[in-house]
Amino acid sequence: MNAVFYIAKRYAFSKSKTKAINIITRIASIGIIVSSMALFVVLSVFSGLERYALSFTNLIDPDLVVLPTSGKSFELSTSQEQQLKTSTNIKAFSKIIEDRVIFTYGDKQIVAVIKAVDSNYVHTVDVTDYIVYGHWIQPNTNDAVLGNGLANELSAGMYSNDKLLEVLAMKPGKGLISMPEDAYVKLPLYPSGIYSLRNIETDNKYIYTDLRVGRDLFNYNPQQFSKIELKLQGSVKAATSELQNIFPDLQIKNRSQLNESLYKMLKTESLAIYLIFTLIIIVTLFCLTGALIMIVLEKKEHIKTLHHLGFTLKEIKKIFLYQGLILSGIGLTIGLFLGIVITLAQQHFELIEVSEGLPYPIVFNWNNGLLVVCTIIVLSVIASNIAASRIKILMNK
Repeated sequence: MNAVFYIAKRYAFSKSKTKAINIITRIASIGIIVSSMALFVVLSVFSGLERYALSFTNLIDPDLVVLPTSGKSFELSTSQEQQLKTSTNIKAFSKIIEDRVIFTYGDKQIVAVIKAVDSNYVHTVDVTDYIVYGHWIQPNTNDAVLGNGLANELSAGMYSNDKLLEVLAMKPGKGLISMPEDAYVKLPLYPSGIYSLRNIETDNKYIYTDLRVGRDLFNYNPQQFSKIELKLQGSVKAATSELQNIFPDLQIKNRSQLNESLYKMLKTESLAIYLIFTLIIIVTLFCLTGALIMIVLEKKEHIKTLHHLGFTLKEIKKIFLYQGLILSGIGLTIGLFLGIVITLAQQHFELIEVSEGLPYPIVFNWNNGLLVVCTIIVLSVIASNIAASRIKILMNK
């Protein structure tokens, strides 16, 4: 066994003659255990919250979306459509016309997004699984499927005869408008269903209609669309590469890019919490640094003896560096083990609930464990090096 490591191990597991040093060392070890456990659990909780938050948006998000680089629409040629149909990476795709419009129902008026889809949309995303009342739109009709939030805001029922749901879109063009009613294209809609994703933003955003309604509303030609949503059967990378060749002038986005702001918010929150807990670990490791410095002072005569026996200054520094890493490693191992136990217990047995029937979201992820290990080791090396630097001062006295 390496002599330097052997001496470091003896120092780490032997009690000091000074009671204060033993107490400080225990406090530092307990602090490392608690902080590493807490850091792993908190990172696992944020992984769970991220999955929970994204689960609602991903319910009706396609695998990939083709969007115009500029403007609100693009034209899909016959050859491009044929390439999509024959692609081995694409299982299904849907042509969509989408824009913000005004909806009126009786004396109520709201601004929302109309999403006019073709008959293949139900094969691209599983939107019909979330219809809580009524049914999906019928092809070539003026049926409309409303989000639960929009239906409540408009007080709109299905196939109501006393009020008419109307959609209004600004007419394209230039020049002054003499009559306000001439500024809009107005079409009637007939609510046929209500969907709910248990997501306030999504339930308050979309009203689905047939693709023909979108064409009539925005005066689009048969080859003009706002986007194409795709369901894949191959890898995302391969499909993206193929789509970039088919649509060189358009942009291709995946699920994470569609919810970029939400991803950024969750990542920022996770980073902030990680930095806060890292600061706590740094404070904890000050105790370890203090304990090691006191041990160095206590072992002053031992250090001189080792130097006379032929140990270099670098080797003597390594003794205390290894000692700090051994103490940190033990605390890290115990803390990480406890963190994994807590995480798996909550994940499988749902011990803590946010509300009745809703367990606190948490996800076990090895990457979180690796992050904790790297954080503790790096900070421990720094803390141990600070303590070991005192040896040079002692050697010069």
